[in-house]
Amino acid sequence: MPDQSDYAQKTWLKSYEQGVKSAVDFKDILIPQYLEESTQNFPDNTALIFQGFTLSFKELNEMVARFTAVLKGFGIKKGDSVAILLPNVIPCVVAYYATLRIGGIVVLNNPLYSDRELEHQFTDSNSTFLITLDLLAKRMVKLREKTNIKTIVYCSIGDYLPFVKRLLFPLVAKKKGLAADVAPAKDLYKFKDVIANHAPDYTQADVSMDDVAMYQYTGGTTGVSKGVMLTHKNISYQIQQAAPWFPTFKEGNEVMLGALPIFHVFGMTVSMNLAIRMGWANVLVPKPQPEPLLEAISKFKVTFAPLVPTMYIGILDHPDLEHTDLTSIKGCFSGSAPLPLDIINTFQEKTGSIIVEGFGLTESTPVTHVNPFNGVRKQGSIGIPIPETECRIVDLEDATKEMPVGEPGELLIRGPQIMKGYLNKPDETKKTITADGFLCTGDVAKMDEDGYFYIVDRIKDMIISGGYNVYPRDIDEVLFEHPKILEACCIGIPHEKRGEAIKAFVILKEGEEMTEREVIDYCNTKLAKYKLPTVVEFQQELPKSNVGKILRKDLRIQEENK
Repeated sequence: MPDQSDYAQKTWLKSYEQGVKSAVDFKDILIPQYLEESTQNFPDNTALIFQGFTLSFKELNEMVARFTAVLKGFGIKKGDSVAILLPNVIPCVVAYYATLRIGGIVVLNNPLYSDRELEHQFTDSNSTFLITLDLLAKRMVKLREKTNIKTIVYCSIGDYLPFVKRLLFPLVAKKKGLAADVAPAKDLYKFKDVIANHAPDYTQADVSMDDVAMYQYTGGTTGVSKGVMLTHKNISYQIQQAAPWFPTFKEGNEVMLGALPIFHVFGMTVSMNLAIRMGWANVLVPKPQPEPLLEAISKFKVTFAPLVPTMYIGILDHPDLEHTDLTSIKGCFSGSAPLPLDIINTFQEKTGSIIVEGFGLTESTPVTHVNPFNGVRKQGSIGIPIPETECRIVDLEDATKEMPVGEPGELLIRGPQIMKGYLNKPDETKKTITADGFLCTGDVAKMDEDGYFYIVDRIKDMIISGGYNVYPRDIDEVLFEHPKILEACCIGIPHEKRGEAIKAFVILKEGEEMTEREVIDYCNTKLAKYKLPTVVEFQQELPKSNVGKILRKDLRIQEENK
């Protein structure tokens, strides 16, 4: 490839805002060491806020040290996998940092997943220890028999609340589905009990920056879900790339809205790790619905709010917006799907904040592109590559051929945030990472003359619904298992609030009958809620290639032409 191409010359550097350097003097600092640094620099600053309960950096560091001792006490050692199945609650942060401190491998899991999906991830990652919620404990004790998990620790949403809320919690929790009784079982322990019984252990395990720190899963079911191997360097250097992008936000001074799920790589990096590195307070929101989001922003004077489009839309649609002060927000980061211009303008008017849109993938820890915060923000663009990130747009048929400026092709990315590879999938890794270290994203994109990138289409058929990545093949496979269904294929269709919803095209076996509701209810027993089809269309035949492959692309075209 020509060395003097627009990509090789990094055309985008001319669009960097003043004060943001193109180079990063990377330091080999482990993620738990960021917590140590912030504890030294801001010991009494608030680190976490949960429903009004606060932990200072010193208190958080001590709790992490206690859970470090807990893990060691249960025999968890360097290289062992620890599964974390939690929403945004204090023990989620604690378990993550403690696992990395002992040199364990973090496996973040989505609490909305079905047992089938979780079984695959627990087994594939060889997780031997699980921390989860009391609401899920009974299911997980039963599921444990099918996995290598030996020990389960559970916590409750009511474990860490202000005094009055803690008193009232038992009276209302079970009625509202916020707590559950947990029957005693072998190797099943309560989070608060185990940390109370262990003295703090602040020892950092001797790990290399190139050691795997996490298995972060991309999808949901066997055959699709891949464990992305992220190293200590990936997650640490990503923070060092992201922090300078927002130069007006100072260490120890801001309040982060922790609404993005930590189990998702976007929330893990931008909400949790960036806040701890910067010494910011982080307001944890376990259920990021409009009402708790509005309450968290106004009550705790949030200044930095990373959100996905559905959250912005939900906030603006909520009746409480008229009586809620959101003017504390200075900056917002939006990812996962394009944000409509009218939503950007309305939200910025209501708050006085600036929204920057960005882009990333699980395989890139995740951030690769962001619009400049105090520079030119181009509508519809994912922005420009962040420091130390290289990009190319290549021909879809010939990856050695670079596309001219303005011409679409596949987006390739290289940088310190790019994954080590896929767990147990060397062939998939080889297909996804080129010999010279570029990640093949599977996204069709183009770059303009100023170095701004635009996603044109997706090579992969991923659906983004409510900020979650949904792989239609996940749903197809479940539908194929139904005894009455002959063939099925799912696509994304536009949805006003969720960005995309899921539509299933179904062919029934001869003589069989089903209703739309029956199909959806069946999927409900096998899949996470956000993966459920909302529309089912029964057909006599589906478009196919000459080798019999169902053409999802043709179904999308048919749907667009209706």
